[in-house]
Amino acid sequence: MRPELNLLVWAAALTVVQVLVAVTGAFNQVGLMKLVGNREGMPEILGWAGRAERAHLNMVQNLVLFAALVLVAVATGKTNETTVLGAQLFFWSRVAYAIIYVAGITWLRTLSWLVSVIGLILIFAQLVK
Repeated sequence: MRPELNLLVWAAALTVVQVLVAVTGAFNQVGLMKLVGNREGMPEILGWAGRAERAHLNMVQNLVLFAALVLVAVATGKTNETTVLGAQLFFWSRVAYAIIYVAGITWLRTLSWLVSVIGLILIFAQLVK
């Protein structure tokens, strides 16, 4: 399997881990009955649990972009060292982003997000040249 596809699979696994962390935090704050219900009148999830939820949602949004770029690169045969580097930057910076966001470290969180965007740009650049 191409390294980019391998990293895409791991990015999907990271997304699952992030949702489990977010659900655990929500469970600790509002309990099981609120979570299994229709979530109407759900209180705002605060603290690390709220940050975990927001980090997960951000990962879902970025995973769509990453998946599209990786799948097009592989399908068109435009993978190379740069697309591998882009995929590596994306994945590892997203791991860092998840940890940093839950920890509440603002500027470092933004920096790790920026590195993941650079990874996306590297892959995109190989597709349009």
